[in-house]
Amino acid sequence: MKFRRKPRENVEIGLAPLIDVVFILLLFFVVTTTFTRETQLKVDLPEAASGTPPQETELKQLEVVIDATGQYALNGKALVKSDLQTLTAALNKESQGDYSLPLMISADAKTPHQAVITAMDAAGKLGFSHLRITTVEAQATP
Repeated sequence: MKFRRKPRENVEIGLAPLIDVVFILLLFFVVTTTFTRETQLKVDLPEAASGTPPQETELKQLEVVIDATGQYALNGKALVKSDLQTLTAALNKESQGDYSLPLMISADAKTPHQAVITAMDAAGKLGFSHLRITTVEAQATP
């Protein structure tokens, strides 16, 4: 007895839906991927090996001292809070509206950078035009 074989059906995979799925996946990955550029800055800070000491004047001077923890003192008086509003109010009160007075910022070497920037921001908002950052003269290493 001879069995007849059934004719094979050609099975085709539709490429159009497959391409659609691949493009949707590609679009999904492109949209959800974040591209970040890793950058590093190499900063060589200058030393204050030479400089001119501040000249003694008869004018009233304002000095903001910042300690290692970021606490502010204005002309020797410690401020209650170490934020921008408190420092701005203290500078405004101490200067009595005269923003042409020289302002010195003396910061400890271990002071957080943000504390110095906050002091400079307070001076800039009030309009101080004579700003000086004091440093210590570098010691020669033997």
